[in-house]
Amino acid sequence: MDNLQVREERPTRDIATRLGEPRKVLARRRRYLLDGRPVEFAASFLPLDIARDTPIAQPDPGPGGIYARLEELGHHLDHFDEEVRARMPTPAEVKTLHLATGVPVIHLVRTAYDTEGRAVEVRDTVMAADAYVLAYQLPAE
Repeated sequence: MDNLQVREERPTRDIATRLGEPRKVLARRRRYLLDGRPVEFAASFLPLDIARDTPIAQPDPGPGGIYARLEELGHHLDHFDEEVRARMPTPAEVKTLHLATGVPVIHLVRTAYDTEGRAVEVRDTVMAADAYVLAYQLPAE
């Protein structure tokens, strides 16, 4: 991982809608490398009333990461909603991920909900499609 940034900011309309319309959020932005090559960048957005002045606001939130800290704060995770799409990258994404011409990206947006039904985190991830295989196991209910 490189380029970790943690700061308070105004959310985009989409992030605000997913999180219940907070005016500001704590944003945790980072880029991931594989053998020195950038393959993914992600941003996690959390409501300030949950994350401000907690270990979540630190570059290293501690063992188990931000989900463990959310649990410790009483926000027991219940489920995640994910949206996955493949698309061509924006010019900024080409630059950030050092993409070759014609390489698409996978755009994944995941919202984490606690047992009270509150959205406690939105993670917006863009991945170089030539570096990933998405594999899932789902219950057959």
